[in-house]
This record gives sequence, C-alpha cells and structure tokens, in this order.
Amino acid sequence: MSAFKQSFAWWCVQNQVTDPARFFQAARQIGYAGVELLPRPLWDAALGAGLVIAAEGVGSLTAGLNRLENHAAIAAEFQQKLELAAQYGIPNLIMFSGNRAGLSDIAGALNTAQGLRQLAAAAEAKGVTLVMELLNSKVDHTDYQCDHTDWGVLVMNLVNSPAVKLLYDIYHMQIMEGDIIRTLREQIAYIGHVHTAGNPGRRDLDDQQELNYPAIMRALAQTGYTGFVTQEFVPKGDPLKALRQAYDLCAV
Repeated sequence: MSAFKQSFAWWCVQNQVTDPARFFQAARQIGYAGVELLPRPLWDAALGAGLVIAAEGVGSLTAGLNRLENHAAIAAEFQQKLELAAQYGIPNLIMFSGNRAGLSDIAGALNTAQGLRQLAAAAEAKGVTLVMELLNSKVDHTDYQCDHTDWGVLVMNLVNSPAVKLLYDIYHMQIMEGDIIRTLREQIAYIGHVHTAGNPGRRDLDDQQELNYPAIMRALAQTGYTGFVTQEFVPKGDPLKALRQAYDLCAV
C-alpha cells in the first residue's frame, strides 16, 4: 500500500449526484480519503463521512499571481481561505499563475514568486501548503502561463518555501510535455499535490486513453510522495463505478 492518499474532485461528478451525503459515504467505503473543490455548504457532510477537504482554490485561473495588480485581491481571498483551511483541516490551497496576455515567462515568474512569497509565511504558520497548478495551454486553458513543469520549478526556487509547492496535473502535463514518470522522479521535491485524468478527453482512467496509470502511480509511490492524488476526470457513466475503478487502478 502506497503512502499517498486518494481524493476526487467534486466538480467532475456533481451533476450526476442527487444525494451528496450518501455519495460521500460510498466514496469513503471505496477507500477515498478526501474530496476537493467542494462548495462550502457541503463541507460538513463530507467531513461527517470521514473525508478530508483535500484542497480549495484561491483566485482566478486567468487573472492570477503573474500580475502585480492582482496581488492585493488574491491576498485578501487567501487570508479568508487560510482561516477556513486551518479550521477545517484543509491541507492545500490551489493557486494560479493567470494568463500571459503578452507577459514574458521571466517577468511572469518573478511576479508570481513575489506574490507567493508574501503569502508563504502565513501558510507555513497554519500548516497549509500553497500549490501552484500546472495546466495545459494547448487545449483547455489557452495562454495560461504555468503550463510547463520547468516554469513552475523556477517559481518554486524563487520562492524557496516549504509551504509552496506545485500541483502536478498528469492530464495537463501529458498534453504539454509528456515524460510523466521521469518528471515525477526528477521534480518530486517541488510537488505537493497531484491530479489525474485520462488523455485525451479528461475522462475515465480506462484503456481508451493513453496514460499508463498503474506504472505512473508505482513510480510516484517509489519517490516517497505522501500527499494526495486526486481523481479529476469526468466519468463516462456511473460516477461511483468510475471512481472505484480509478481508485483500484491507482492503489499501489
């Protein structure tokens, strides 16, 4: 059994769920330890079922930390979310670079690092990790700046805080650069959270998509990673059946 825990993203299944409390209980019975990106009114039901709120988002995907003029608004939201994270035991707050909109990658990295440095000490004091999400700019998030691992690692080195890591999204990075297992092995020190989905299509982790998830999860476990692996795919059919299949596939 691997040291990392599995979670699932609520937005991927919410349209197929009529009884969230019962769904949370069923997910816990499968073995899931957490759920993330969950509307605030459902937090107590998830916690009551034994699930951790694994992550909550802060700010906008498109208007993010790479612009200095966004820092004040992001910091204000961050302070609110940080208090909730401490209260509810949420280990991760997801941060976003924002879109380039003509900004160079170097300038964007410097601005993003400056914004994260302003938040890092407070996050560390509360035992919360800020995870900058890597997203693809080819298919789903055109012009998003944190779209390659190397750019994210540059920002991590500029910030240099144990409370600031990358959210390594396997689906997104397969689209942008591939070489998933080598990257996980080489950059694991910078990775604090992981997302999955089948590619192409962001659907189930089945044999109709190109990623070899059992091999990826074995490699991830071998690095000593102890954070969450969150299933962030949109099920083709019954969501609990799909989540059970994904859980079993990734349990190593």
